[in-house]
Amino acid sequence: MSQNNERELGWDDEIQKEGGEFSVVPAGDYNFTVTKFERGRFTGSDKMPACNQAKLELTVHSPDHGDVVIFHNLLLHTKTEGFLSNFFAGIGQKKKGEPLRMNWNAVVGARGRLKLVINKFTGKDGVERTNNEVKTFYAADDTPVVHQQQQPQYNNQQNQYQAPFPGGSQQQTGGFVPGQF
Repeated sequence: MSQNNERELGWDDEIQKEGGEFSVVPAGDYNFTVTKFERGRFTGSDKMPACNQAKLELTVHSPDHGDVVIFHNLLLHTKTEGFLSNFFAGIGQKKKGEPLRMNWNAVVGARGRLKLVINKFTGKDGVERTNNEVKTFYAADDTPVVHQQQQPQYNNQQNQYQAPFPGGSQQQTGGFVPGQF
């Protein structure tokens, strides 16, 4: 679709396009950028009590399909601490074997690499559908060999977003210092 046809709609304009269409990219490894972060609340389920929830929008950069937005939620609970560590390692904030105070202010704009899978589910309307789901985030220091030339981008991006914080501009490449905040 050409951006020349895009415009603001008036309250009484006629609309035609149907909603609900989105792209599903093939399963595989992709670079991503965190484009949105919102604090929320998970109301609880049979397996998980109510807890804080991070609602993320990740722009996945596919060479064949362009940029595709994936929604990913992280539950802030000790049961899901491994998933939190995996995400923060994937954006270069957490180092293996070291504790981390989660720095949500540095999440938007962070970059990394992830593995996507295709998830099949039945919608509320009873129709079987598919979407992409994050299987794992690759730690910046564990990025597959073919992508190592991109590692400095993670550190540079991270330092750029940490600069407003005390001591951020004096850090070594490697990033977050626990207890800094």
